Amino acid sequence: MKPATIKKNPDKKHPDKKHKFSKQWMHEHVNDPFVQLAQKEGYRSRAAYKLLEIDARDRLLKPGTVVVDLGATPGGWSQVAAAKVGRGGKVIALDLLPLDPLSGVRFIQGDFREEAVLRQLEALLEKKPVGLVISDMAPNISGVASADQARAMHLAELALEFALEHLDPHGSFLVKVFQGTGFEDFLKLMRNRFTKVVSRKPKASRDRSSEVYLLGSGKLE
Repeated sequence: MKPATIKKNPDKKHPDKKHKFSKQWMHEHVNDPFVQLAQKEGYRSRAAYKLLEIDARDRLLKPGTVVVDLGATPGGWSQVAAAKVGRGGKVIALDLLPLDPLSGVRFIQGDFREEAVLRQLEALLEKKPVGLVISDMAPNISGVASADQARAMHLAELALEFALEHLDPHGSFLVKVFQGTGFEDFLKLMRNRFTKVVSRKPKASRDRSSEVYLLGSGKLE
């Protein structure tokens, strides 16, 4: 590597920059009241409280509901869903990453766009209609805002496609999105496919985060 290239590297000018960011994130994470509460109450992630708050308002997780959780790992949302729908319901979680076993949750590791994974899902559904599709998926952050936003919106679009194909006509779809480029187009798309679409910003979402949750109900044919 040429010396000139090294001089132009901002991290060489500020060698502690990344370490400072990591330390700040870790400090914030450890002191986050929702992280502490999740550890105390046994939830896999602080995200569990986002779903709990949304469900308290919109009553999505009723006993007997069949739920599909896309991008489920580490399992906070699936935990909440399984407890709410009870034994008469069903929670099927999908993710590319492994998921430690959860009571009341059937897990499929793989890409939900692949035919083999969809066949596994259909087998687990046992011809029962899906009442709720939930997606808390987010891409791995690269640090390039435009690229990260594009990837996040693409994941939301994939989740929407899945929901439209598998949801019962009276079912609901809850998805995490990020405000920015593509958000308005996605919101318009959801409004064209559901009779009702609302946005939710639960307290467990950090204030600085641009994330919001869109909830669509009443699938239009």
